[in-house]
Amino acid sequence: MNEAEFEAKLRADGFTEIETQTLEPRPAKGEHGHPFEIRGLVLAGTFIVTQENHQTIYKPGQVFAVAQGHPHDESIGPDGARVLVGRKFVNA
Repeated sequence: MNEAEFEAKLRADGFTEIETQTLEPRPAKGEHGHPFEIRGLVLAGTFIVTQENHQTIYKPGQVFAVAQGHPHDESIGPDGARVLVGRKFVNA
């Protein structure tokens, strides 16, 4: 899936905040949650998400997702990462 297709899919699925982020390498931030659902497409580098004590390494072309409020941690691989992310806000 290319960037345009992914962005169109995000919009169709109700994601309203969509942006491309360039991230420097960094260790985990610490477990946290967000007041929104997040879905992202890795464009370059490595993006690592840990949920429920399970670490998943995402590489270019792979999609990650974290549910609204779900505890997770994230880190960026040694070469950094570039990701196209969408945020979907749902009233609780």
